[in-house]
Amino acid sequence: MPVLKPRHLCAMAAAVVLTVTAPATVASAADTAALREVLFVGNNWDGTADVIKSSGDLTKVGRINVVPDKDARMAEINADPIKWIYFMAIRNSVGEGHDQFVDDMYSTPDGRSVVVSRPSFADVVSIDLATGKINWRFKVSGYRADHMAVSPDGTRVAVSASTANTVHVLNIGTGQQLGSFATGDKPHENIFSRDGKYIWNMAIGDVNTDSDAPWLDWTKGDRHITVVDATTYKQVKTIDMRDRLNAIGLKDYSDAVRPAVFSPDESKLYFQVSFFNGFFEYDIATDKITRTKTLPKNPATSDDRTTMVNDSRHHGLSMSPDGSKLCVAGTMDDYATVVNRATLQEGPLVTASKPYWATVSGDGKSCVVSESGADQVTAIDFATGQKTASVPVGDHPQRVRLGHVAADWTSPSS
Repeated sequence: MPVLKPRHLCAMAAAVVLTVTAPATVASAADTAALREVLFVGNNWDGTADVIKSSGDLTKVGRINVVPDKDARMAEINADPIKWIYFMAIRNSVGEGHDQFVDDMYSTPDGRSVVVSRPSFADVVSIDLATGKINWRFKVSGYRADHMAVSPDGTRVAVSASTANTVHVLNIGTGQQLGSFATGDKPHENIFSRDGKYIWNMAIGDVNTDSDAPWLDWTKGDRHITVVDATTYKQVKTIDMRDRLNAIGLKDYSDAVRPAVFSPDESKLYFQVSFFNGFFEYDIATDKITRTKTLPKNPATSDDRTTMVNDSRHHGLSMSPDGSKLCVAGTMDDYATVVNRATLQEGPLVTASKPYWATVSGDGKSCVVSESGADQVTAIDFATGQKTASVPVGDHPQRVRLGHVAADWTSPSS
């Protein structure tokens, strides 16, 4: 069932913060010494986040319930016909028959809370890691929350409101909105520049329709990158990859930019697009796509575009800290691989079940991918391209993010 577009409904009021805690501050040296670096794994269909070691064998540390207010939220949805329609549309389209309870998450600088975007509940919440209770809740514009990004200093979080074509920027400690900006259709990935001065947003358009043939690409909506000043939230520029793809003869390729990652000096952007088993290199100074990497197809994977979940043939991209290697999650092709950035030669194809995200381990030595089809996360060594560890997690892991908890943290009681 396709998601209904907001223009077909009455305009809804913008979000408000329901509960407020004390403002966050960047952790002091003493606080930092008392923190433990971990990986948060969002189990989208479970409504939980597993906390695992950030490096090595990825041993499980604990688990958090990210929907402790589920009964209250469901009562609100069931009492509002429009909210109920959107909730069911999310379940039956992008959710593949499941509710989407956690898309993205980041811990606060002091390691006391984790901030979570919850697509089916159209909100962002801060959850106290000691008690498991909600500190604050921010209702996004429209009816679905999606990818987030945290500022380099950890004090601001940007969240895509995918049905409202809006990105909200919040104070991570209080949930207060600091600003917002307009995007293309269905904003998705957000990235802060390394210096914190800019936010890049990638709008992917309608990925849950079956009008997937190249000649129907125009039905997918307005898909472009929006770059804004991260202080004023004013637009600096937009980039439409349609013209850049056409310029290199790839008129039948989608211009819906999915996961993306900058080179360490931010001169290059590497990105995936819908339906494509590979990625592109984009030179920011010249405003051109400079290289294309096509990765192997799994013979067992159908080329029928309508079978690709949410149009994402490959969905997940990260880079080693030194910039020498890329790690690619080959979602529909059931593998992950490390690619040499200089030569674009891929390494071993590591079997993985519907890998949906790729990040970097705390020590920088490994790529960590979420295997949404096997309910586990797997580490792949950047140096060898070989799998080094796997650990079971909850139902349908997607986003994996580095964060911090107290050094002596244990899961809060139910």
